[in-house]
Amino acid sequence: MRSCSSFQRHSQSHLGHFRARRSSSLIAAKTSCRFRSGSLSPELNGSKSNVSRTHGYQLQYSDVQVRAFNDDFDIPSFDNWSDNEGTVGYMVSSSEGEESDGEIVLNSISDTDLPSVFVSNNDALTLTAHRLAMIGRARRRHRIKLGLFINLGLITFLTVLLLFVDWCAWKIVRLPLAPFYLTRPFFISAVLVSCAGYICVPLLKSLKIRQIIRKEGPARHSRKGRTPTMGGLFFVPIGIAVTIATVGFSSLQVSGASAATLAIALIGLIDDVICLVKNHSSGLSAWSRLILEVAVGTWFSFWLDATSIPSPYGMKMLVPLPAPLGLLFLGKFYLLLTSFTFVSMGNGVNLTDGLDGLAGGTAALAFIGMSIAVLPICSELSIFGASMAGACVGFLLHNRYRASVFMGDTGSLALGGALASMAACTGMFFPLFVSSGIFVVEASSVIMQVLYFKITKHLLGGGRRLFRMAPFHHHLELCGLKEPMIVAGAYVISSVLALFAGYVGLIAA
Repeated sequence: MRSCSSFQRHSQSHLGHFRARRSSSLIAAKTSCRFRSGSLSPELNGSKSNVSRTHGYQLQYSDVQVRAFNDDFDIPSFDNWSDNEGTVGYMVSSSEGEESDGEIVLNSISDTDLPSVFVSNNDALTLTAHRLAMIGRARRRHRIKLGLFINLGLITFLTVLLLFVDWCAWKIVRLPLAPFYLTRPFFISAVLVSCAGYICVPLLKSLKIRQIIRKEGPARHSRKGRTPTMGGLFFVPIGIAVTIATVGFSSLQVSGASAATLAIALIGLIDDVICLVKNHSSGLSAWSRLILEVAVGTWFSFWLDATSIPSPYGMKMLVPLPAPLGLLFLGKFYLLLTSFTFVSMGNGVNLTDGLDGLAGGTAALAFIGMSIAVLPICSELSIFGASMAGACVGFLLHNRYRASVFMGDTGSLALGGALASMAACTGMFFPLFVSSGIFVVEASSVIMQVLYFKITKHLLGGGRRLFRMAPFHHHLELCGLKEPMIVAGAYVISSVLALFAGYVGLIAA
């Protein structure tokens, strides 16, 4: 009996020790990730396999399958992943008759930098979301680098072009000009604006001056709602200040263009302030804003008529055109054209300001094109254009993808007004509309969308849309193109248009 009792105690001790070991053992399983279109959801399918016995106790190994379904997240397809690219270890500790959560260990050995994550067996959704977030973050880093590369390409192109124009400027003007006549104000404005951005952007953020995103816009733009706006408050005055510091107040054209730029920038500032107060994407009503823009354009046109502005042609109200058209005298229609140009250019730049870096980069190219075009007529006004282009480039360092600040209506209307004033002071309206081709397309797409909708609604009883969304860059977004690629394409087109506009202006003058 004693030996039997000792044997039972020994058996119970051995059994308890094994149960303790079994409850803490880790059972391996395989985890596979697949990607399908649908909604994000995990599936854990356990299938018993690889059954082994140890000391009479049965251990079961489970195959667990995790599937991530997604069509809205911006990630590459998981179908392109091979089994060797991502090995995932899955460990579960269990005890018989108990419902204990497992422990998941993810070890990434692929090119994607995914750190190990420990989550519960019941938190497979959290695990999948973490992997998606890490992959999306890597894609965003790639696009941010792409946005920086695009800006460097833009700066390089503008620098080479300005250096070339400075080198042969004496042949254009037939007068000796200072060295780096256009390059110097361009770089001074760019450096000052880029440095001012490191002070003003955190200030705007601390004051909670944030962009109000339209609900009608693309869904992806909702994440930009926390980005500061009204960046025009610091880069537009710097561009004007550099011009005045370089030229002084001796040029009536520069003084008038600076005043018109600040006046129309004030309209944008009022609109931005009303948006912030109302906490709504719409500030001034369409008619109120139109009346104010027409008022600024009308004032500037009457100022041109009343002021004795020097002209190489000996008279005002002339529009230089390439041969065989030559000089076109418009008379009082010149005043109407000036008002129309202020309204159209201001709203064109404003409509283009919907993607990170789109309006700033295309405006910089338009300013350089106009600076070349007006150089034979008013060289001081070319400095104004180069300085404003430099201000736009400096602002792009903070406005490129992904933007840390937006220019707001304060900046977009000011840029349009500055371009319009350069054309009105010299009569270079044709080079203006050529160099601003992107703005013309954006504004025209909105007009065409509205007209097409109203016409089809009247004729067919239901309105139809010509584009998926207007302005045109939103249509390209909904077609699947990414922001940096759209912006890069716009820069390339604007570069060609700026060169052509400068050439047309030189041969017309």
